[in-house]
Amino acid sequence: MIRRRDFITTLGGVATWPLAARAQQGDRVRRVGVLMNAARTEVEYQGYLAAFSLEMRRLGWSEGQNLRLDIRWNGGDAVLSHTYAAELIGLMPNVILADSTVNLSAIRQATGTVPVVFVQVADPVAQGFVPNIRQPGGNLTGFSFFEFSLGGKWLDLLKEVAPSLERIAIFFNPDTAPQFKFFMQAIEAAASSRRVKAIAVPIRASSDIETAIASFALQPNGGLMVYGDSFTRLHTALIADLARRYRLPSIGTAADFAKNGGLMDYSPAIDILAHFRQAANYVDRILKGEKPGDLPVQGADRYRFIINLKTAKALGITMPLPLRGLADEVIE
Repeated sequence: MIRRRDFITTLGGVATWPLAARAQQGDRVRRVGVLMNAARTEVEYQGYLAAFSLEMRRLGWSEGQNLRLDIRWNGGDAVLSHTYAAELIGLMPNVILADSTVNLSAIRQATGTVPVVFVQVADPVAQGFVPNIRQPGGNLTGFSFFEFSLGGKWLDLLKEVAPSLERIAIFFNPDTAPQFKFFMQAIEAAASSRRVKAIAVPIRASSDIETAIASFALQPNGGLMVYGDSFTRLHTALIADLARRYRLPSIGTAADFAKNGGLMDYSPAIDILAHFRQAANYVDRILKGEKPGDLPVQGADRYRFIINLKTAKALGITMPLPLRGLADEVIE
């Protein structure tokens, strides 16, 4: 667990270096750019960054002595991702830590040579970031979130709790989820064999969420799937509440969806804090001379299934006992 004192010290370290101390380091200082897929005020993501910074310190990289972190927060804004990617490359970093697909895409457009370690990126092989996970080659490596084939699993779960399901709306923001097309392909392939119509519903503004849900709910036998991009993550509670209000069985791709009132979620059982710590180890190895292309991409091998029985009751759904038995957590 990150102690509050260490947390504050870690995040404040970059901003409080004396200018003279920076100058004294000369060529011994290594520069690491960090592009986070959240707002600076999001405590959860501050914790991820603190975990990375503390692990770098444990490995011998001390801010103000031999390390400088240049940190940018995109606040879930894809335009800022490109702006900050260009800024970070302009600072001539030795390595960049890229959080999320949207940030990795922006950085890859800005450089093909600077070593990059990524975290929270779905299926990097399918997206074309690396040719394979064992030896990615090039300047990219990191930690994968999930494979797009899981779209079929999410559809199966919805169909099991709502056998009359004929239509499914998939909410996403095309600006913050450029990888969505791969996810949608998997869903469409699964939907065609299950006689379900899959409908992609792009949402770019919070004011459009209720309008989209209300419009979709006008016809019967519908369900809602919420793709976990940075935009939908910021509006999880609202989407879950509206799905319940308009009586749509729903499933999300992040563990907080069911906890915020969604019917279910099925997501990678990844310790994201651990991934940020492991990313620090990769950055350390690259700074010491290893090539990113020689470091294997690591991914999720376990998944977590959560059911919200309170929401099921509100929707008039009787959750099948076998499904309840498969759940890692049941919210009463």
